[in-house]
This record gives sequence, C-alpha cells and structure tokens, in this order.
Amino acid sequence: MANLKDWVEGARPRTLPAAISPVVVGVGAAWQIGTPNWALAGLALLVGVAVQVGANYANDYSDGVRGTDQERDGPRRLVGSGAAKAGTVKAAAWLSFAVAGLAGIYLCYLTGLWWLAAVGGACVVAAWLYTGGPRPYGYAGLGDVMVFIFFGLVATLGTLYVQFSMLTWRGIVAAVAMGLLACAILMANNLRDLDLDAAAGKRTLAVKLGDERARLVYQLEMWLAMALVVVMAVGRWHVLATLVMAVPTARLAGAVYNDATGEELVTVLKGTGVVQLAYAFILGLALANLGLWPA
Repeated sequence: MANLKDWVEGARPRTLPAAISPVVVGVGAAWQIGTPNWALAGLALLVGVAVQVGANYANDYSDGVRGTDQERDGPRRLVGSGAAKAGTVKAAAWLSFAVAGLAGIYLCYLTGLWWLAAVGGACVVAAWLYTGGPRPYGYAGLGDVMVFIFFGLVATLGTLYVQFSMLTWRGIVAAVAMGLLACAILMANNLRDLDLDAAAGKRTLAVKLGDERARLVYQLEMWLAMALVVVMAVGRWHVLATLVMAVPTARLAGAVYNDATGEELVTVLKGTGVVQLAYAFILGLALANLGLWPA
C-alpha cells in the first residue's frame, strides 16, 4: 500500500520546476511594467503546480492501466508497481485538477478575464490526454509540442497578462526559453525510458528520433534557452547574469552527449529542473524593475 513518500514521489517533484519557473519569469517580466499583484501571482503559481501534479498522477494512472509503466529507472509508479489502486490515483489526478480549476476561476474573478477559463480548461484537457483517452498524444510523439505550448508560452505569458493585461517582447522571448527548458526536462525523462517506451509501443518524440538524435535535441533545447538570454539582454545588459547557468548546462549537455544512461539520466533530469528554476529566478530578477541597475 502506498505511503506518503510514495504519493510525494508519484507527484514527481523533479518536474515541478516546469510549473514554477514560467510563473517566476512571468512575474519578473510584469515587474518591468509596474509592481505585480502578489495575490494574482500566487494564484497563477497554484494553478500551474496543481495542473503539473494532476498531469503526473494522470500519467501514472493511464500508463499503469495500459501496462506500459511497470519498470522504470526513476521513482516507483503508483499504479504500475501495484502500490496504489488505479481508481485512487485517478481520483488524486482529478482532485489536483479541481484545485487548479478553483484557483483559476478565482483568478478570473479577480481580473475579470473570464476568457482565461477556457485556456485553463484546455490545460486540464491537455494534461489528461497526454497519456489518457483512446488516442493519447504523448504516445504519438506530440508531448513535447504541448509542453512547449502550455508550460512555456501559456504559463509564462498568462502570468504576465493577468497582471497588466498586456505582453512585452521580452516576456514573449522568455516564454520561448521556458518552453525549451520544459521540453528539455521531458526529453531527459523520455531518454531515460526510451527502450522501455519503445518496447511498450509508447512512441514519444525520443523514441521517434532515436537515441542519438534525441540526445542532440536535448542539447539544442538547453543551449537555445541560453542563447535567448543574449536576445533579452539587448538594452538591458544585466540580463546577461542569467548566463551563469551556462556552466551547469555544459555539464548536463556533456553527460547526455557522452551517452549517460539509467541513473545517470535520472541525475540529468533532476539537474535540468534545477537549471530551469535557477535560470527563471535569475532572469526574473534581472527583468524586474527594482532600481538595482540601469533601465
């Protein structure tokens, strides 16, 4: 029977930087315009984290009932390992989505931007259909595209937009960077599981590309995110401080290039999440208009 530690691991905390980071960057980008409303920022963060946790439980449930998740090098899967009943994990997923929905509705109420409810609904549907439903798009190699859209563009720009009902060009570039780093997290995860996924008929992008090209894509995603720092630094030189994350990026990209496997890729996955989170905080602080540096 699953204990608290199993449920925490089932939420896959190593993937949570993909939900937290775009909110941090979105707030930093909003700070260029004016002082952020922290209640709105907090609600955006709750929505993002709850959707991510719900997606992770939904993935555990759907893969488990399909029998494609019995053996993994990462944390034990709740359904696949038999630690928890499928129905219980499914309920945990929808409870997480309900938390996201309630926070999202309150966010819409506070801002008057009720059309964002449709965006939030699309996020939940996308999270469920990643491995759920009759034709899960995660099994067709489209998971990376959806992660880029929802955990990059939507999460970052949504956080920015609810603050002042406007976007900035740096916010848009930062959203692309967040999407690339979120995709790198997913690629590291799918590289780790490539052989098992291929055997189970789970055609992730990593499986479709093959090991060598999937490793190249991971490296490109990481380095493109670093290159976008230079773009955002135009007219705001201190944004270049974010390039300090090029050092751990080089280490992670090097490990992937040198054919890291198994537990080594688990370390890469964890490290990629740390890089995204640190990148987001440094970039968010650099974007913010705090009077610490020239405009």
